[in-house]
Amino acid sequence: MLLAVFTISDRCSAGLMTDTAGPAVVAILRRTWPQADLEIALLRDDEETIALALKEFSRRGAALVLTVGGTGLGPRDRTPEATRRTIDREAPGLAEAMRKKGAEHNQYAWLSRGVAGLCGHTLIVNLPGSLRGAVESLEAILPQLRHGVEVAGGGQLHP
Repeated sequence: MLLAVFTISDRCSAGLMTDTAGPAVVAILRRTWPQADLEIALLRDDEETIALALKEFSRRGAALVLTVGGTGLGPRDRTPEATRRTIDREAPGLAEAMRKKGAEHNQYAWLSRGVAGLCGHTLIVNLPGSLRGAVESLEAILPQLRHGVEVAGGGQLHP
């Protein structure tokens, strides 16, 4: 199974800042799917670059692609737009669950614009860019992700 984590950050991709959220997300995926092939990338905040990367990994048959960052209200935060251009069907409950969990500790979690959905058989989920936000969001939906990946890939149809 192929999984991917893309950290979306101009500063991290330029080497001006160290990515902490992406590696934390990777560690959770390695514990959850220890046998999976896992690819990681640092991408700049550019809608076209993000959309092309998402489409490429879907074409390659990735089961799950997690993006980290680019979901806020900043002018360069374009990850949700790139994701919407890529997906065929949204899975809005995942984004709702992440915002709800985040808001338990941080009122600004409601400002996250992250989305989730399917591009073919690839489940794509936008996580926030902060370390705490990314980890809490992923942990909030991990049981659903495991099932969603299986169902999206044509496996089990009902729990």
